[in-house]
Amino acid sequence: MNPDYKIMLFAWAGVAVWVTIVILMNRKVHPKALFTLFMVELWERFSYYGMRAFLILYMTAKVVSGGFGFDDARAYGIYGAYGALVYLTPLIGGYFADKLLGFRKAIIVGAILMGLGQFTLFMDNQVTFFIGLALLVVGNGFFKPNISSMVGRFYGDADGRRDGAFTLFYMGINMGAFLAPLTCGAIAKNEGWNYGFLAAGIGMVLGFIIFLWGQRQGIYEEIGIKPDEEVRKDVVKQVPNALLPYVAILIMVVLSYFLIMKNDVVDVILSVLMVGIFGFLFVQAGKMEKVAKQRIWVIVLLLFFTTVFWSFFELAGSALNLFTARNVDRTIFDYEIDETFFQSFNPLFIMLFAPVFSWLWIKLSNANKEPSAPYKFGIGLILLGVGFLVLKLGNGEDSNGMIPAIFMISLYLLHTLGELVLSPVGLSLVTKLSPKQMVAYMMGIWFLSSSIAHQAGKHIAKLTTVNEKTIVESRSFELADMDGAIKELIMEENYKNQLSEMSVEELMVQDDFVSDLNSRVNGTKNGTYYYVSQVVISEVVEDAKKYRGNKQIMVENAAIKRFLTVGDSINTEVATLNEAWQIMEATPVTAIRSAVKNESLNLGLKVFQWLGFIAIGCGVLLFLLGPLVKRWMHGIN
Repeated sequence: MNPDYKIMLFAWAGVAVWVTIVILMNRKVHPKALFTLFMVELWERFSYYGMRAFLILYMTAKVVSGGFGFDDARAYGIYGAYGALVYLTPLIGGYFADKLLGFRKAIIVGAILMGLGQFTLFMDNQVTFFIGLALLVVGNGFFKPNISSMVGRFYGDADGRRDGAFTLFYMGINMGAFLAPLTCGAIAKNEGWNYGFLAAGIGMVLGFIIFLWGQRQGIYEEIGIKPDEEVRKDVVKQVPNALLPYVAILIMVVLSYFLIMKNDVVDVILSVLMVGIFGFLFVQAGKMEKVAKQRIWVIVLLLFFTTVFWSFFELAGSALNLFTARNVDRTIFDYEIDETFFQSFNPLFIMLFAPVFSWLWIKLSNANKEPSAPYKFGIGLILLGVGFLVLKLGNGEDSNGMIPAIFMISLYLLHTLGELVLSPVGLSLVTKLSPKQMVAYMMGIWFLSSSIAHQAGKHIAKLTTVNEKTIVESRSFELADMDGAIKELIMEENYKNQLSEMSVEELMVQDDFVSDLNSRVNGTKNGTYYYVSQVVISEVVEDAKKYRGNKQIMVENAAIKRFLTVGDSINTEVATLNEAWQIMEATPVTAIRSAVKNESLNLGLKVFQWLGFIAIGCGVLLFLLGPLVKRWMHGIN
């Protein structure tokens, strides 16, 4: 059996046992509805994080490998806009649930849209790709806020079981997020990208079926059937309330489609929103008495720092994902794990350490030593920054432009610890510090910060973009030890400009490049002759026989490795993977590939190092501002 699938099955077996234990231990404490919604959310998060695990890899994969061949910058733009809109649409989905649909209808509509989105992505072309992302964005807006709200309705405000219920629900989220990359990622890499989307879609369908089953069994009682304050008059005169949500969905899907495609527009929209919101907030704060005003400014200050945190943290799905694929030696115990599997470390660490932090805060609180919010935010940011700096430590252990996997795993561990310190504090703090008449408004602003963070992450990720033209122009490439004739030709303007569209290795096997190279060195006189050779890797050819159609063609193409070498005749041979690497290692390509990879690694690490310093600086600044912020909180911790 494929080792990826062995890991997947082992993870599923472990989670199945874990879920069984959780339900058995708590079945007499909580209503059945919690466990049903727990499973619904687990499958929904499986669907969401499943496609997220390989989305950026799919977009940047070469067409011959089944991807779209987008350059890094374009892929980061699409990913950032998608993430930003995912956090914007719950504001609209929550409104329709509260006023017109009720929680249940909103959840059902959201689940259907997200399932359709994944199956549309499965169709595997660029038009359906953007439609699929738009359906996922809108579906999330109707599903995500309302299932959490529905869980809360089974417990009164003073019910001592409430926090425990949400802890279990949060566990369901992380179980789904843990299994998703190990399953959808493995299927996408081994069977084809579109089958990864299919697996994510099936997960969403399972969640949908479980929700309908719970409804039919009467598990949800009367909760969520109707909105709490149903609007009687038509919100829009020309459209009846019964149709309005569905008309809005159609408009939102079309709008999301174009915003994801033309994602720079999202920058403008979010900027206008933020100016308008903070302008309104500034006016309202001016009318408040001193204590309320200072508490509002505490929220605004912490909002800035939490936006910085999530802007850096969410690079996990974009820049860090591509960095893992390109510059991390993923071999652990003689087995090379898939890059998508690294997306499972964050939810795994949350499941392991969340109970520890819960116990720690209780112990510190009982001892009257629990740090207040600004200090927790500061600790979270410092842990985030140290995580990035750990990657730099791996540079001393690098081999051929690759750092050991342990350094990337350490980054995810430190980032998760930072998340556990910072994340649970924010929402609770907003409800405590906001004036009663503004709680919902301030919560909306807080969620908007996550949208801004995803869009800001697009611009940060672009700083890590690997442009081989830039690498060839660098001083380190000029000084690198490699074939002088090849280096000189690559650095010429004509060929250097082609590196915006292809890699150095692809450039070197172009007919015009080889011809020009041979004419430069006058090979017939000095005995040197450059030519393109190729190796057909036998294991990959055998693997291709398992597939049919386009997937078979893609795998067969991947079996052929073309490279520049020196000799007196064109050569084609069949070899094992190890033999192929040995053949290519003895060619001029090796030194050039090594120089490019090393410089690529250095460029990425330089950006991550600066992110680490900025995050740590923000954390230290919060510690310095701590006494003032704590004073402005007026007794709220």
